Amino acid sequence: MPAPATPKKKERALLVYAHRKRARGPAAVLHVSEVMEELSELVRSAGGEIAASHVQSVEAENPATVLGKGSLLRLKQEIGEHGANLAVFQNLLKPKQQSLLEEELGVKTLDRREVILDIFAQRARTREGKLQVEFAQLSFRLGRLAGGRKELSRLGGGIGTRGPGEKKLEEDRRRIRAQIRQIERELDTVRRTRSLHYRRRREVGYPVVALVGYTNAGKSTLFNRLTGAEVFVADQLFATLDPTARRFRLPGGKDAILVDTVGFIHDLPKELRQAFLATLEGIGEANLLLHVADGSSEAMESNVTAVEGILSELSFREKPCVLAANKRDLCHQGAYSPEGAVRISARTGEGIPELLSIVERELWLHRTEETGSTRLA
Repeated sequence: MPAPATPKKKERALLVYAHRKRARGPAAVLHVSEVMEELSELVRSAGGEIAASHVQSVEAENPATVLGKGSLLRLKQEIGEHGANLAVFQNLLKPKQQSLLEEELGVKTLDRREVILDIFAQRARTREGKLQVEFAQLSFRLGRLAGGRKELSRLGGGIGTRGPGEKKLEEDRRRIRAQIRQIERELDTVRRTRSLHYRRRREVGYPVVALVGYTNAGKSTLFNRLTGAEVFVADQLFATLDPTARRFRLPGGKDAILVDTVGFIHDLPKELRQAFLATLEGIGEANLLLHVADGSSEAMESNVTAVEGILSELSFREKPCVLAANKRDLCHQGAYSPEGAVRISARTGEGIPELLSIVERELWLHRTEETGSTRLA
C-alpha cells in the first residue's frame, strides 16, 4: 500500500517595501500599513505564509537592487532568522533587479505582479479565464525573458511558478510570441461570442447591472444574494476571476441581468488590464454600475478612489453608478461611509431592499433618458 502523500510545505515569505519618502501616484494615497496589509493578503491568497515584513523609507530606489548593500545584508539575515524561502517586493522589479536580488538574498524573489498572476492561475476555471491568465503570464514573462533572467526557465513549484504559461518559458521568444498571437485570436472569438450574448439581452430588453469594486469587497456574496446563484465565495483577494451573468428580480417585478466582474486593486498591473478586457466588457455593456465597497475596511476611502480611477482610465466613469458600502454587519457604529452610499450586508441581507429600490429607480431614470420611454424591461 503506497504511503500517504506528504502535505506540501507552504512557502514562507519575507515581505519587502522600499517606501519612497516623496511618493506619488497610488503609493501616495495609501498608508504604508495599508500597502503591507494588502501585500500580505495577496501572498496568503496565493497559498503562502508571512514570515516577516521589512519596510524602509528611501529617497529613491537603488537602480540595481532597489535597496543598498547594507539593507540587503539585513534582509538576508532576516530571511535566515525567520526561516523564509521567498522574498516578495511591493516595488515593481525590473528583470535585472530581480536577478541580482535573488543572487544577493539566496531565495526566490518576486514582485506583487507575479503574486497576482499566480493567484489568477490558481483561480481561473472557464476556458475564457484560463486564456486570459495565459495571455497575461506570457506577456509579462516575455519581458522577463528579454531581460535576460536566466532563472526564469527553471521548473518548480510554489508561488510564481504555476499556470499554463510556465512550461512555455523554456521556449524561445519566437515561440512565446506565436503563442500570444494564438491566444489573442481565441480571445477575439470569445469577445465576439460575448457581444452576441449582449446583443440578445438588449433585444430581449433586459437592463444590465455590472458589479464593480475593490477585490474582496463582497461582490460575489452580493451576486449570490441577488440572483440565488452559487458563485465561488472566499475571504481572499481575487476569489472571482471568471465573468458570470445571471438574471435577478427588481422590486417592481421586472427582471434585469447582473454581471459579476474581477475585483480591482491599487496599481493594477497593465498586463492584467489588457488580458482581462473581455471580463471588463461586461462593464461597458452595463446600463448601471453597482460599486461594492468594503465598508468595514479602514482603507475604504482609498479603495473607492482606486476603483473610480481605473473606471476613468477605461472610459467607464461617466456611466451611472450606485455605491454600496458592504459588510454593514461588521462595521462599528459611526463607521465611515461616503456620501450617498447605501449601507448593506450582502451576508445577512441588511439594506438589500433599499439597495434594490435605488437600483430600480436609477435604471428607470437612465433608460428613460436613453430611450425616451418609461419602459424598464
